[in-house]
Amino acid sequence: MAKSYFKHAYFILSFIISRSIWMVSKLKPWKTNHSTSLPYELFSLDIAAKLHVDSNAIKMSSSDFGNMVKRIPSAVVLPTHITDIIDLVKFSYNSSSPFTIAARGHGHSVRGQAMASNGVVVDMTSLNKSSNGNGIRVSRSSSLGFYADVGGEQLWIDVLKATLEHGLAPVSWTDYLYLTVGGTLSNGGVSGQTFLHGPQISNVHELDVVTGKGEILTCSKHLNPELFYAVLGGLGQFGIITRARIVLDKAPKRVKWIRMLYQDFSSFTGDQEHLISNNKLDYVEGSLILHQSSSNNWKSSFFSNNDQSNIASLLSKHGILYCLEVVKYYDDSNINTIEQELQLLLNQLNFNPGFVFKKDVSFIDFLNRVRAGELYLQSQGQWDVPHPWLNLFVPKSRILDFHAGVFINIIQAQNKSTGPILVYPTNRKKWDNRMSAVTPDEDVFYCVGLLHSAGADNWEALDAQNREILEFCDKSGIMIKQYLPHYSSKDDWMNHFGEKWNNFRDQKLKYDPKMILAPGQRIFR
Repeated sequence: MAKSYFKHAYFILSFIISRSIWMVSKLKPWKTNHSTSLPYELFSLDIAAKLHVDSNAIKMSSSDFGNMVKRIPSAVVLPTHITDIIDLVKFSYNSSSPFTIAARGHGHSVRGQAMASNGVVVDMTSLNKSSNGNGIRVSRSSSLGFYADVGGEQLWIDVLKATLEHGLAPVSWTDYLYLTVGGTLSNGGVSGQTFLHGPQISNVHELDVVTGKGEILTCSKHLNPELFYAVLGGLGQFGIITRARIVLDKAPKRVKWIRMLYQDFSSFTGDQEHLISNNKLDYVEGSLILHQSSSNNWKSSFFSNNDQSNIASLLSKHGILYCLEVVKYYDDSNINTIEQELQLLLNQLNFNPGFVFKKDVSFIDFLNRVRAGELYLQSQGQWDVPHPWLNLFVPKSRILDFHAGVFINIIQAQNKSTGPILVYPTNRKKWDNRMSAVTPDEDVFYCVGLLHSAGADNWEALDAQNREILEFCDKSGIMIKQYLPHYSSKDDWMNHFGEKWNNFRDQKLKYDPKMILAPGQRIFR
């Protein structure tokens, strides 16, 4: 009888072991390439049910808005709670074979910065589908005034809509609102309001961050300040932002939106610098109009057909024009004086007579101005194309040299540009130098955005032009800094961060010592 019992027990044990081996073997499909696989132990955790290796999930996380880089992850996580992210990072950190992890927001990077080759991509937007995320909550305190606690996965357009319900809004924006809060705060967040309020990273009171050790820490200027300043503009290297406390102010109801044309670059930049010095406007940006680019670019349908005809005539005479774009907010308190205020400002400017164009729109329509153009390009199949973008900060002292060497002798001469070219100044004093983000060492510097859209067969030519621009700046001694940077070597990254490099490296070793987070930036490789 005992012999029969042990025989039966042996059979059951053998079945369990063989079944376990079979189940482990079935996990092999989690290995998505020939070079690496995730530890099998990961699939014993609760988060295993949220790991996806299906072709759609992998494909989505292998590309981005840039459409130039492909990096295949081993898996994609669709978290429903912040603890899913904590568990994932903590497991990797404690594993004998740690794997890399990239937080992906709306995928608007252009060089694979939110990708994780052979690692795990965390689809942050999945938190939006769960009631367990941080969401958007508006509050007020005596020390901070009004603020919004916002999940890092939230889109700025949703933050705008939620805060407007309270008559409030953030003060600093990007041109495009369908980006996540965590994504822009990991970079900077710039637009035409930056000269007045600073970038988005200068308008944050507090953060919750999941570090590379799997710890969730609250940080601010007074609590864990090293982490706070490191994360803002830190390119995702030190932690994943899961909550941000954003500065709010009273929201205006409407805006006066004006564009003026120039044929002389010195007058154009001189007027821009004048306007950002007196703080009487709420938004100042500028752009180039070239023969190969439409005066009515994808940012908005601002000019009428008749306006475009007149612009085309002026453009044919000069070959290149410069468009100054300004905005003044207003509501019931200044509705009777807004026109007079604007006219006094316009009287001080040197734009081409007769080439001033005005609109009166709602506050939300102005801030969300890019959306209509995006939807149109999507309908034409022209949105999901390669975007070899180059974004630079150029010192004011060299902007005329940059204009001659880049805008005229490279971009206009080569006639390749196929998207908006932005150029507008901002004030360095609005940036906190303790943050990871880097800027030129001058009181005023220009934000230059070469926002190319290309076809599958010609993006490399535009990319080569970008390299030529960088080489020109290097040889000419123009001390630019890349915004949304991309470099091919550690030495280039060290040069980019300059005097901040040692601290940047030290904070990486402190908060992500196993180099788990944001591998797509390719800084510590």
